[in-house]
Amino acid sequence: MQPLEKTLRSRLEKTVKEARDVAESAALAALNQLGVGQAKPDGYFSEEEKALRRRLRVHGRQLGDRRDPKGEQEISRLIEEVAYEHWHRMLFARFLAENNLLMYPDPDDPVAITLEECEDLAADEGAANGWELAARYAARMLPQIFRLDSPVFQLTLPPEHQQKLEHLVTDLPLEVFTASDSLGWVYQFWQAKRKDEVNKSEVKIGARELPAVTQLFTEPYMVSFLLDNALGAWWAARRLTEADLKNASSEEELRNKASLPGVPLEYLRFVQIEDDAGDTQWQPAAGAFDAWPEQLGDLKTLDPCCGSGHFLVAAFLMLVPMRMELEGLSAHEVVDAVLRENLHGL
Repeated sequence: MQPLEKTLRSRLEKTVKEARDVAESAALAALNQLGVGQAKPDGYFSEEEKALRRRLRVHGRQLGDRRDPKGEQEISRLIEEVAYEHWHRMLFARFLAENNLLMYPDPDDPVAITLEECEDLAADEGAANGWELAARYAARMLPQIFRLDSPVFQLTLPPEHQQKLEHLVTDLPLEVFTASDSLGWVYQFWQAKRKDEVNKSEVKIGARELPAVTQLFTEPYMVSFLLDNALGAWWAARRLTEADLKNASSEEELRNKASLPGVPLEYLRFVQIEDDAGDTQWQPAAGAFDAWPEQLGDLKTLDPCCGSGHFLVAAFLMLVPMRMELEGLSAHEVVDAVLRENLHGL
């Protein structure tokens, strides 16, 4: 998978910014139709609508929307949540489908299906259309990301807004969904307008403003540079012999010797140092990380701001072959060990 080409990145940015405007307008209309911000529900609401309204109000207060003594309630945070969840569930469904990862949920015969096949199956599965069904399948595959029991997904967006969102997803080129960094850019573009608003307002940055102003996608080469000169430097200092470090003719030679299949360490940097006797040898420019554990099973990696999670994915792709070589375990055993022992995120 290659990074997103610049013109496609610009197109994705335009689409995502437009999608947030449409989705938030849709969320506002749907929430107002249920009277979620009102002190009392309208008399013509059904029992099901009243129950959904109550759940949405509770969820809004969990997000931070405040209720005044008269019972009127803010819905600004709830609007953002509804818009974000509905748009991203649709977008992620297409990401899965275009990479043959959207699965028909048959425990005996799971099979990858397309968005067109979702459209054909929608009526039989009780879905309004193929997009709704695809989003439902995506949520089943990723229940900790898209929670099917959330009242947010029980809220139906107005048809004209829903159709507009569907067109925005459909009109994006296939290459957007097969690039390695598109999702990372999506999160940054989603916050771009809000970030500009906060910066122009010059208000004190608090919890409400923090996610928007700090959202910044770290491009793949930046991730590789940081990891190559941390975990990669630790690895090189232990993999390369003293003879390797004394006799190498170039950094490239050392990188080649330190690399593993799938772990090229192309950004790892070395410097030459001189000892007391006047002899020179190479060492990783970032140091050998001597204070780190000697056994990789003891290394704990924490991503404190786990958005798209690509730091952890990149670390995973380095740690698995490293631990396979050091510990002699099978690929399956090492994958389980790395996920269990090494990688953590907030």
